[in-house]
Amino acid sequence: QVQLVESGGGLVQAGGSLRLSCAASLRTFSRYAMGWFRQAPGKEREFVATISWSGSNTDYADSVKGRFTISRDNAKNTVYLQMNSLKPEDTAVYYCAVGPYYGSGHRQARDYTYWGQGTQVTVSS
Repeated sequence: QVQLVESGGGLVQAGGSLRLSCAASLRTFSRYAMGWFRQAPGKEREFVATISWSGSNTDYADSVKGRFTISRDNAKNTVYLQMNSLKPEDTAVYYCAVGPYYGSGHRQARDYTYWGQGTQVTVSS
């Protein structure tokens, strides 16, 4: 059973930064694309960012482009989401997920198989 454990969420003022981490218990972690999604109260889960298995390709939702950066450390089986210039509308539960084998550029939640439990990010105005 694959486990994903997110950390790094919390309460921050608008304009601040947070760094989310997601540690995966997946022996072949380096062969899978990874993604971050978020879900705000009363809204559907939405794509935030994805990184290819090699880390060479990344893709972002328009709403976070230029403010968020996804990265990975395959030696640590960990994917990160650096969030800068946070806005109140970024408030949500953030989830990491395992994407396709040797995948790249996947934005649809249906393409992801394993999901973490989520970490709350709250941005105050």
